[in-house]
Amino acid sequence: MSGAARVVVVGLGPAGADLVLPAARAAIAAVEPQARFVRTARHPAVDDLAASGLVLQSFDAVYDVSPDVESVYRTIVERLVDAARLDGTVVYAVPGSPAVAERTVVLLREHPGVEVEEIPGVSFVDLVWSRARLDPLAGARLVDGHRFAVDAAGLVGVLVVAQCDTRDALSEVKLALLDALDASHDVVVLQRLGCIDEAVVTVALEDLDRVVDPDHLTTLVVDTGTRAVAPEVARLVELARRLRGPGGCPWDAAQTHHTLRRHVLEEAYEVAEAIEALPIDAPGGAGDVPLGAYDDLADELGDLLFQVVIHTVLAEERAAFTLAEVAEGIHDKLVRRHPHVFGDVEVRDADEVVTNWEQIKQDERGGASLVAGIGTGLPALLAAQKLLRKEASVGLAAPDAPAADEGLRAAVDALAAAGPDQVEAALGRVLGAVVAVGRARGLDGESALAGWVRRRRDRFQAMEALATTERVDLAAASAEVVADLWARAAP
Repeated sequence: MSGAARVVVVGLGPAGADLVLPAARAAIAAVEPQARFVRTARHPAVDDLAASGLVLQSFDAVYDVSPDVESVYRTIVERLVDAARLDGTVVYAVPGSPAVAERTVVLLREHPGVEVEEIPGVSFVDLVWSRARLDPLAGARLVDGHRFAVDAAGLVGVLVVAQCDTRDALSEVKLALLDALDASHDVVVLQRLGCIDEAVVTVALEDLDRVVDPDHLTTLVVDTGTRAVAPEVARLVELARRLRGPGGCPWDAAQTHHTLRRHVLEEAYEVAEAIEALPIDAPGGAGDVPLGAYDDLADELGDLLFQVVIHTVLAEERAAFTLAEVAEGIHDKLVRRHPHVFGDVEVRDADEVVTNWEQIKQDERGGASLVAGIGTGLPALLAAQKLLRKEASVGLAAPDAPAADEGLRAAVDALAAAGPDQVEAALGRVLGAVVAVGRARGLDGESALAGWVRRRRDRFQAMEALATTERVDLAAASAEVVADLWARAAP
């Protein structure tokens, strides 16, 4: 090995070798054949270069064995770094330009074990500007077809949609655009620009995923005019900024994260209450949904969503994070914590999913205790359920239904025998045992108790109605009369 590990990244341009810049070709020729790599051989210039004696080793096989695209890119980077450590300098060729939509180059720049030199190339976007007769200075925006719904949210005007390489990607773009545009709206499809079979056609939006046969050289251009793509959440964020800004609402402007804390709790509980109004198996099952139940849930979820938005707006004011970063963070977290979906981990059942989740969560927190923080902010019933779930995640055997029932009976007996200074602890044991009974039967204690409260409330209201009908003053009635009304109010 001579010198530091070094990767020279060259752009292959958008088409054949005639669009590969001389500096890129010279860099490829300057290293030994074993030090020449290309991300994918699915590029017109690769065969052209091979015909002139410049053979490149592709990483196409990595795509076949990796669970997701991000894993592909990280594997490629590690193999390049290993090769550079062995040979000193390697050349890595990528489609188009290294500076445009090339995730592996971003990862290489961030890698501490290698020096990176980049030799520019002609980007596919350069040909898009020409073929679609667009001037990027006029405001055209470049977005990723695989992240279109997120990246294009709130954007208006000319959008250049890259990496539309699958029919699923076309469908995602189409569905997001249909929220803002008519089904007949024109979409320009540009394919294999710079190649002998280059094609530029215009199709109706509704036909995008029906008539277009996508490949890795497919790009779209669509002009949304003044109609924003998926603007609803973006508009809500702007509304929160307006309320906080000059000339906005004095109350909103005065809020802090801590003053809003109780509102988050209130809205969360109101969402939970709206959920309780739905049938137990909603959305599945054959039960009838009470009139307006889903309307109530949508309304309460909106209130809770605004709490998320306004907290992110407050965080923006300190340059801490944005709503996009919140969404990206939870997206990436869910991917990490579902290795049985996005990786090669196998699970037997839902219990094993929970076990994996807790272990991954502990690893993310640097090995901190799994039970750290339980009980510091949650209601005690929820905290008890969470504690039992974490115990189960490390293999602490949870009682089956008969054992849980026996534990409850023992706790009740201990409460009956407890002295004055032991009653509170004994009562806590009973309540904990009740939670364990519910868990053993696959029931959520919070939901069960909420259901009991709802039924008890309904019965009380039915008793009040009976008393009104019979002109009984509940406050002045005897215990016997109240007891009779209560019995008759039973469902």
